[in-house]
Amino acid sequence: MYLWCPSAAAREKTRGVLERFGARYRIEDGDCIVAEMDWMTMRAMVMPLRRALTHAEADSVRALYKADSTDLTTADFPRVKSYSQFAQAAESNWLHELLDEERYTSVLQTIVHSDAPTHVFAREALLRGIARDASVIHPIYMFDAARGCGMLDRLEIAARKAAVNRMVLDGITENLFINVTPSAIEDPMASLSETIDFIDAAGIPHERIVFEIVESDQAHDLAALQRLLGTHREAGFRVALDDVGAGYSGLNLLHQLRPDFIKLDMELIHGVTSDPYKALITTKTLEIAAALGIESIAEGVETDDELDWVRDHGATYAQGYGIARPTTPTLHGRTPPGVM
Repeated sequence: MYLWCPSAAAREKTRGVLERFGARYRIEDGDCIVAEMDWMTMRAMVMPLRRALTHAEADSVRALYKADSTDLTTADFPRVKSYSQFAQAAESNWLHELLDEERYTSVLQTIVHSDAPTHVFAREALLRGIARDASVIHPIYMFDAARGCGMLDRLEIAARKAAVNRMVLDGITENLFINVTPSAIEDPMASLSETIDFIDAAGIPHERIVFEIVESDQAHDLAALQRLLGTHREAGFRVALDDVGAGYSGLNLLHQLRPDFIKLDMELIHGVTSDPYKALITTKTLEIAAALGIESIAEGVETDDELDWVRDHGATYAQGYGIARPTTPTLHGRTPPGVM
């Protein structure tokens, strides 16, 4: 990887990120940093370096990555880009390839009845990407990349397909929770129509699917969010509101969106047995949900004491590592190494 840094500040920031990722590098003529790294390291480093640089620095630094490790020639010069352009292209390329080659899958995490934890109510589908070396890519990285290169809508549809496919492949007969990120959907009706097509093709009754609205507190257009939930309900699906209690607007959204389920933010559940502030907020939220006829899911349950607490305080369901971890990701019948 070749990086031309016109300022000392940008050069020092670049060297710092390279050293953090363990990349070997040398300084050549013209203040060019030549770093040796494999593709996976380069991919992991792209955005941290972009965040380390100011906008002006990212526009002034020039970058070139040569996968074949051959010497630099004049034929490479047209491929030299500003680091801003390079970072965006790098994110877009690997994500395009991952989606084109369908190297993604879902894992499932169990949601149980809080008063009968051996009785499974539903599974939540969680997206995982599979890199070319078969290692697992966490969804946070995938969505960050998609957000940066305008591919959120495509990744959202892929995640839904992966969830439905996993339900079919694993023979799941309980309900399935599928995450929906409203900010990722440019055309809600077209997106829902495509989703319905592959749910119907799989032969899954609509009432067994719950669309879980994530990042709802970040929605800028409440009317659009209400329409989004309305279209899903009209198609026979149920909806859940994620991370209730995480933001100041959670309870306000509760009456405006009127979901079928709420999921209490896991930060409220962690340590709820010993923190009176968390306990009071969680108790009142559960009371409000029960009074409104909304079923509640305590997310992030990790201990028997937490499970006992949420059961005793009226949570309908529970989910978390203390109950069951997500299943192992599989793709084309193989279990990748480095499972997250």
